[in-house]
Order: sequence, then structure tokens, then C-alpha cells
Amino acid sequence: MSEILVGTCAWTDRALVGSGWYPPGRRDAEGRLRHYAERFPVVEVDSAYYALPRARDSRLWAERTPEGFVFDVKAFSLLTGHPTRAAVMPDGLPADPRDPKVLDAVWARFTEGIEPLRAAGRLGGVLFQLPPWFRPGRRAGAFLRECAERTAGWPVSVEFRHPGWWRPEWAGATRAQLARYGMAAVAVDMAQTLPSSIPPVTAVTSPRLSVVRFHGRSPAWGSGSKEDRFRHDYRDEELAEWVPRLRDMAGRAERLHVLFNNCCGAAAVRAAEAMRRLLAGQDPAPAAEPTRTVR
Repeated sequence: MSEILVGTCAWTDRALVGSGWYPPGRRDAEGRLRHYAERFPVVEVDSAYYALPRARDSRLWAERTPEGFVFDVKAFSLLTGHPTRAAVMPDGLPADPRDPKVLDAVWARFTEGIEPLRAAGRLGGVLFQLPPWFRPGRRAGAFLRECAERTAGWPVSVEFRHPGWWRPEWAGATRAQLARYGMAAVAVDMAQTLPSSIPPVTAVTSPRLSVVRFHGRSPAWGSGSKEDRFRHDYRDEELAEWVPRLRDMAGRAERLHVLFNNCCGAAAVRAAEAMRRLLAGQDPAPAAEPTRTVR
């Protein structure tokens, strides 16, 4: 069985910082990352979706974490077809993904920003989370092909937000296309009662990497505030039902990343800690210290 790395989709989230999970003396940028990396082997850099990553930051992240710790970097919004604020575009470029010169410049800046992680062997993967209006079809196929060409050699994972990709009439083609490009299909856990719900398909499409992201099971997914969408504390039985699936996926890829995105307070780190214990065959819910409140 391959290595299963469990972590969360952020370590600087305001709600996590305010939850008291970081102890006194470790609440600055360096202290937070060191504290996190002492407890988990992987983390997702979700900030790279909102603003292009900087090489200086990537270099510091590699220096402040132990050997073997890896970062999954979320692709910048413009590169995944999401609306992008002009204020975060480099060199005053317009936020126009249809302009080839803009795309070339943004891809170059993104590549430069994550290069220190790749050079240090700390780039666990690059996540392309595609928008809910990104439907399967010819245009989507061309987008994935171009993405594969630009990321040649990188470990890449793709999360679809339109449920059509995993419906019976498209699921086989989806698997085949991702496998052709060596991209990992991201499996998701989320509420299954909504029209936009993505089924928990555990397709393994790359021998190199497989990824599962736990979004929580809030029925407010797709509406309401961020806190409403991600407010979910996983119960032990909800996590336990995934253990055999995760072990099966780990048997089909070199490495499996399990990331919790229910980033509301300390819910994600608690769920990640519980999942690690479950995978190790331990009690998922040992006696915990009371949550400290930062004032």
C-alpha cells in the first residue's frame, strides 16, 4: 500500500487562527507553519487561487518544514476559468483568460512562484479546481489538453464542480481523458442532497497521485456565507466509511493525499487528526483538551 498523507486545505485560515488551535508563541507566520508541519505531512496552499504565489514565499515554506512535508498548490483562479480581480493580476494585465498573451504571462508567473517548492521536492501536486459551469464537452477537452501541455512533468489533480463529469454517460470518458494526460481525478466528500452535488467517485486516473478532498456536508453548499458552506464537524462514522475506500485508492497510486476543506474554526484539523487515527487503526476520538479562545 502506498503512502497516505492526511492534512487540511489551509493553515492560515482566519477561523483556524482564531480558534486557539495554534498555541501562544506560535501564532506568527513562521510559528504557525512549523506547528502545523509537526502534526501533518501535507497541506494545501489555497491562497494561490486568490493571488499568484511568490517564489520568496515558496522558498520560506520549504525551509520552515521538515523533510518529506509537501504542499499541494491550488491553481490561480484565471488559470481555471474563474472570475479574477484586476487588483491581483501581475503588471497591470487585464483579467482576460481569452487573451493568449495574458495567459502566457500568468502561467509564467505561476510557474515561477511554485518553482522553489518543485526544486526542493516539496511540490505534492497542483490542484485545478474547475468551476461549476465547466461542463464536459469539446471545449472542456481542449482546455484540459492545453493545461496538460503547460504542466508537463508536474503532479496535477483535477476537481470537477459540475456533476455531469461523473454521470454514467460521461464517467468513462472523464476517466480516460484524465488518464491520458496523467492527471489525478479528485474524489470529493460533500452533501449529496443538492442539484450540484458531486458523487463520491473514487476513480484513480494517475499512478503517481490520487487526491480526496473533504468539503463537509453542509446543505448550504453553493449558497450562503463561506462559514455556512463549510460548517460541518465530521462524525467518527462519517470518516470511518471512507477508510476502506482510501485504502483501496492507496493501493492503486504511489501516493494518496487526503485533505479536509471544512475550514470553519478548527473543524478541519480535528477531522484530519481523527482520520489519521482511523487509518492507523486507533480510536478516532481520544480525550481532547478544551478549545482555547483567542481574545
